Amino acid sequence: MTLLHKTLLASGLAALALNAAPTPALADGPIVQSAEAAKTAFEEDRKTILAMAGDFKVTFDMQESTPWTEGYTPLERKISGGYESVRVIEDTGTRIVLQHLLVTGDEANTYVVKHWRQDWEYQPERILAYKGGDTWEWQAVPEKMRSGRWSQTVWQVDDSPRYAGWGEWETTQGIRRWRSNWTARPLARRDAIRSPVYDHYMGINRHQLTPTGWVHWQDNTKMITPTDGAGDAKPVVQEYVLNTYERFNGYNVAAAESYWEKTRGYWDAVRGKWDAVADANGGIRIAQEPQAGTTIANELMALADAIKDGKETPEAASAKALALIEEGTAHKGG
Repeated sequence: MTLLHKTLLASGLAALALNAAPTPALADGPIVQSAEAAKTAFEEDRKTILAMAGDFKVTFDMQESTPWTEGYTPLERKISGGYESVRVIEDTGTRIVLQHLLVTGDEANTYVVKHWRQDWEYQPERILAYKGGDTWEWQAVPEKMRSGRWSQTVWQVDDSPRYAGWGEWETTQGIRRWRSNWTARPLARRDAIRSPVYDHYMGINRHQLTPTGWVHWQDNTKMITPTDGAGDAKPVVQEYVLNTYERFNGYNVAAAESYWEKTRGYWDAVRGKWDAVADANGGIRIAQEPQAGTTIANELMALADAIKDGKETPEAASAKALALIEEGTAHKGG
């Protein structure tokens, strides 16, 4: 058996194990509101989502805690940070797209990375859910759970999918927050590069506004899929991730603005291609690698840098990017 066949077999087993696992219980029941209350809540939801845009100093705080597997020793806490400019790049009313731009270096040597993206959709009929291995598929949101709720779909740096969930924005104890259903997601690069004993996460996401910004809290159970694909995935360890966004513009915000101005058309084309692939194939299947996410991520990011540096036209770079996505997803259904 070749290495390629072994890789595809492992991906298939992981997908089967995730699909075979029982559907996690829903967090809450249907939302019943009067028309007036629903309209008021919708406007408040939009205001809250849009409040996550701006310029921020970000702290990433990750901590493995409770081991669920005997003999496993949790990793030490890891804290890092940076600066992010978050921009609203689409707002149709019921759909809001926020693009994160990570700014590194100093004023003299600034480098901008197109970071993650979050898409919010009101009363969604479906989400692009992670199914294990290298596969994401459209998954219907239960009809009784759509009213009054929003889905959040998170995309990787190259605009390929990462995870999606749905939940309700609500105010409790005076705090505005959104909580997702249980969502599956692939390993983050921080874990994938270590050849860990787990192969995916099952998590709940919370987004909460603060007086000075907002927080993204992830409650992750790190899971391992049986190597033979038989039986349910097993929990290995719990992880808590708290990403804190504090409003701050004392960094090179202009560099983020310049990067996005030059590359926006290119990334519009890339997003459109990923969407087209998902719609045509019932989802997306794209090979992954620990260092980059998808196997084409580095090339897609390099093309954007070439546009920024004046070495490629947006049109030429877009054509190359679309061809890379087409080739990388061609084995879907094949």
